[in-house]
Amino acid sequence: MIYLAQTDTTVGFVSSDSKLLSEAKCRDINQPFLICVDSYLKLKQLTRIPKKYKKQIRRASKISFLYPNKKAIRVVKEPHHAEFLKQFDFLYSSSANKNKKSYDFNYSYSMADIIIEDERGLYEESASSIFKLGKKNIHKLR
Repeated sequence: MIYLAQTDTTVGFVSSDSKLLSEAKCRDINQPFLICVDSYLKLKQLTRIPKKYKKQIRRASKISFLYPNKKAIRVVKEPHHAEFLKQFDFLYSSSANKNKKSYDFNYSYSMADIIIEDERGLYEESASSIFKLGKKNIHKLR
């Protein structure tokens, strides 16, 4: 099932099935997706948080981190989207468009199984920043 929802950053597709998202976005099935969770407890279940970066990760907002286990995960703090995420252990997330294309209202509505719209509506904004956690440094990927 693919949901179309306003995430904490931009309008996006979210799903518990990465293969469905790959098909909807017309992109390579082996390319990993960003994982969204609503709490640090769920984050700890998915990866080990390097002690050196714990404070920075806890304070980050609208920032995704690529962990040593090669999973890109973001803890969502925005209340509307976090409330939706509470129903799931985690969801794969991606912008609501074809791969490397800009947002198309009609395309996103046609690909979604369920549309979740609140008082904010659905609007496009910039994507989250992604930082790769290295052994000694953090590298900005996006």
